[in-house]
Amino acid sequence: MKKLLLIAFLALSLPSFSQKKISSAEAANHVGDSVLICEKVYGGRFLEAAEITFLNMGAQYPYQLFAVVIKGEDRAKFAFKPEAEFQDKTICVSGKVQLHRGKPQLIVVDPKQITVSNQVVP
Repeated sequence: MKKLLLIAFLALSLPSFSQKKISSAEAANHVGDSVLICEKVYGGRFLEAAEITFLNMGAQYPYQLFAVVIKGEDRAKFAFKPEAEFQDKTICVSGKVQLHRGKPQLIVVDPKQITVSNQVVP
């Protein structure tokens, strides 16, 4: 009986590491949540002066529903230019949703957070 109680206690006290799959349109409702978004990249841009890469999902800038952000030190971890490699491809990106100027975004710190999906999105 003590073992069962210990297992139940541990199961309830451990944080959940599961990611909920959502659309870019739902991202603003999941700020602070760890999510998985699989959608088409409609455009991307590397801002050299700021050393930031943006990948726009859901629509093209400035109408994007969600942005993937890769900062300079993390961009160096990619063997390619993300804004060119992922253009017009459906990608899956995982991480925690944040808001920046009222728009949802996810900051990528590891290339493993992004995978190219075989899912087709028009």
